[in-house]
Amino acid sequence: MSETAESLRQKFTAAGQGHVFQFWDILSAAEREELVKNLARVDVDRINRIFRKAMDTPPKAATSALAPLPESAFASTIGAANAGKMKAWEEKGLKMIAENKVGVILLAGGQGTRLGSADPKGCYDIGLPSHKSLFQLQAERILRLEKVAQQYSRGMEKVVIPWYIMVSGPTKVATMTFFRNNNFFGLDPENVIFFEQGVLPAFTPEGKIFMETKDTPAVAPDGNGGIYAALRREGVIADLERRRIPYVHAYCVDNCLVKVADPVFIGYCLEQNSDCGAKAVPKASPDESVGVICLRDNKFAVVEYSEIDPKMAELRKDDGTLVYNAANIANHFYTVDFLKRIDSLENELEYHIAHKKIKHVDLATGDKVAPIKNNGVKLELFIFDVMPFTERMAVLEVERKEEFSPLKNAPGAGSDSPETSRADILQQCARFAQAAGAKIVAGSDQDGSVPVLEISPLVSYAGEGLEALNGVTITTPKVINDAADLK
Repeated sequence: MSETAESLRQKFTAAGQGHVFQFWDILSAAEREELVKNLARVDVDRINRIFRKAMDTPPKAATSALAPLPESAFASTIGAANAGKMKAWEEKGLKMIAENKVGVILLAGGQGTRLGSADPKGCYDIGLPSHKSLFQLQAERILRLEKVAQQYSRGMEKVVIPWYIMVSGPTKVATMTFFRNNNFFGLDPENVIFFEQGVLPAFTPEGKIFMETKDTPAVAPDGNGGIYAALRREGVIADLERRRIPYVHAYCVDNCLVKVADPVFIGYCLEQNSDCGAKAVPKASPDESVGVICLRDNKFAVVEYSEIDPKMAELRKDDGTLVYNAANIANHFYTVDFLKRIDSLENELEYHIAHKKIKHVDLATGDKVAPIKNNGVKLELFIFDVMPFTERMAVLEVERKEEFSPLKNAPGAGSDSPETSRADILQQCARFAQAAGAKIVAGSDQDGSVPVLEISPLVSYAGEGLEALNGVTITTPKVINDAADLK
């Protein structure tokens, strides 16, 4: 046995996980090399610690007291009340972008399995007339925002918004290939940085690591909250510091309406002097199955809908809005200083337990086992699990139809599907055009309710730059790809 293999065996044995070497004597040289490579990636003391803490900590729902968000940490972009403030927030955010002080982190590790696609979710074509993928829509919003912010740069330097894209093992190669094949959608490849989400082993109920094969432990992604460890491990924090970027916007790839590096959100969080921020949309109904941003034991948290008593969920304020109304949409602001501090908090973070069917090899016989009922535990961390540790939280409520349309379900599902994503973008484009003074006539979508007007994000980020449409009658279907199409 090589020195590396022997040191790993001693380490895993001391940690009570020596069984991972069960088949060493019968493995080929190539299989032994694979086992050593796989085990070298596992910090066995850390994963033992995570497992024990997760299993020994009682569910928060049984022990916590909930309270609504304090008004001092909450603002809304809905309605006219904050229109003046929004303009100031936007200008503050654009100035930070112009000074190259804002980076963007994209959570893009999801596969398109539920969509019936073999490609990563970001590659998905939701059926727009242009057939742009989610990745392309978001890349073009970055390009447009860089151009909009340039007016605040005083001509000193080119505005750059670096894009850090978190992929997973199954999506890494396909995602990077997709970007290369599409010339990074016009972005400088130097400013598109891919990094990989971490994994954690799957455990028996007693805390032993399952072996998927004789030379490979069974592993699963560590949840979108695994982003924090990955930022450090993969060098993203170091790159942000090298670029002297103090602020970051993070979001999930499946939201086709996401305002990437939204200057309004960034400006609001800066005004609040917050180290962590979150966007929310109003709940559609008291019983909508979404997590809610509120206080738990006097600390900011996202509380799952199942943890809120139905009577509490139905409570309303004097203006008729729900008391617990801030639906979480996994859209966040961070200071880089806060992201760095999370590293020291890992022992305090609480991983969530998921009981799963874990395929494995029988350690006694070497036979493959495919269980028909749950036989093991997977652990994951959610991106919002760091909220209780923020010192200055800021929550910004935004309008659902303008900023949140998740793609989760297969075509024909009726909700959160390619059809709803497509319709939501087309309807937003129509609102942009009408707000600029255009009249839309003629063609419509399949059911006659959605005008088929697509405005490229390269032309307008959030409805700006469309003055040429004032007084223009637009006959649909129509795609506005550049300034020439505005005439």
